[in-house]
Amino acid sequence: MNAITRRARPAVWPRRVRRTGPALLLIFGLLTAPIDGHHSHGNYNMTEYTTIKGVVKEVHWINPHTWIYVEVTDDKGEPTVWALEGASVIQVERRGWKKDMIKVGSTIGVRCHQLRDGSSGCLLGFITLEGAPERMFD
Repeated sequence: MNAITRRARPAVWPRRVRRTGPALLLIFGLLTAPIDGHHSHGNYNMTEYTTIKGVVKEVHWINPHTWIYVEVTDDKGEPTVWALEGASVIQVERRGWKKDMIKVGSTIGVRCHQLRDGSSGCLLGFITLEGAPERMFD
């Protein structure tokens, strides 16, 4: 008996897989790709800085944004708490900031971009600690 040897046929994908495969790979790639969920700063007046000085009430060293709450005395002598939004923890730490540098109860100066509606909120730009020069925060 002679052994019949057959050559192996090259693998051929079924027609349906050949047509839909690339589309499925594209969809899968889009669904698993990292999504940039950052929002714009359109709610802040980015064309000018507002300067305030006040007493630190709270420091939130959290992601996605750091927050500092400062009590500022207005022209009428009334205290107002300002919410100051900063960059992420990693971004401000790369600029040399550490959480313990901004202490509750200390007085700081801030240059920031105020909310467009004029309310007491800002996107942080620069901070001046007591007895120190102004430094970029965000």
